[in-house]
Order: sequence, then C-alpha cells, then structure tokens
Amino acid sequence: RDIARTVLKSPGALVSKRVRNSVKEPFLDKINDGGLPMLNDLLLRFGAPGIEFVLEICADRSRHPVIFHCTAGKDRTGMITAIISSLCGVPDEEIVQDYMLSANVYAEMNDHKAMVGALSQRNLNPKTFLGAPPQVMRDTLEAIREEYGSVEDYMTWIGFGPEKQEKLKRALTED
Repeated sequence: RDIARTVLKSPGALVSKRVRNSVKEPFLDKINDGGLPMLNDLLLRFGAPGIEFVLEICADRSRHPVIFHCTAGKDRTGMITAIISSLCGVPDEEIVQDYMLSANVYAEMNDHKAMVGALSQRNLNPKTFLGAPPQVMRDTLEAIREEYGSVEDYMTWIGFGPEKQEKLKRALTED
C-alpha cells in the first residue's frame, strides 16, 4: 500500500491525470452534443456482447420467467426491449410509446438527485441523458435499419442469428 500511495503522489501520476482529463474532455463534449442517439449507437456497437447474452437468456424457456433491468431501465434495458419487441412484430410506434414511459420513472425515483449528481460529476448533461424523448427511439430504430439493414440483421451481426431469433420469438410469443 505504501508503494501505491507513493506512486499515486508522484509528479508523473499528477501529469498523467491532467493528460487523461485533457484527452477525456473533447470526448465528453462530443458525447454531450450527440446525446441519447449517440449513446444508443455506442450501446449497440460496444454493448453487443451484453445484448447478445441477454437475448440468449430470454430465448431459453428453461430460464423463464426472466427479467432484465439496469439502473433505470431506459438505456440498456430500453434498447434490448426495443430489439426484442421489434423482432416479435411490435410496431415501431408502440415501441416508442413504451420507451417514453421511462421518463415518468425519474419523477418517482428517490435517487433522482443522485443520478443527476453522478452524470454531472462525469461532465455529462443530466437534462440530455435523463430524458426519454420519443424521437430518440424513432431515430435509434431508423439508425439500426440504416446501419445493419434490419433489427434482425443487427441481431445476426452480434452473433444472434436467424435460428436463435426464431427460438426467441417462440419463447416469447407461444404458450
């Protein structure tokens, strides 16, 4: 522990921290400017292994009933719910309406101030990232189709191919 304390207090560590912060700021500015659509794009790209994992669990009837969630159920959970809903034939506008319900959750959450504080500490704009505007989900579904061809093609891209998609549909839509 003494060695770690010494290293952390060394001038190199301080410079390194300053450098890290100066490099991080432009990225945070870009993310703030991109808002929720950019966050959703990042989730789809870099969260693909986690999304595929959740889809695998949902497709396995032996694991039902199943629940998946995150801190507030809007970003990661909302994205996975939209993907599953679209696969099962739910119209986009119903997916959008469901996503919008997430905005109501924040008004009732006891730790709303804590979430605002956590975002602010990371230099992210709480007004941008705590909402669930309908256009964000519309744009996200459209972006999936533009980038991958379809929701099903996105699922295949992450390793959840047609056979698994059929298994998931059957698990969620048949008795």
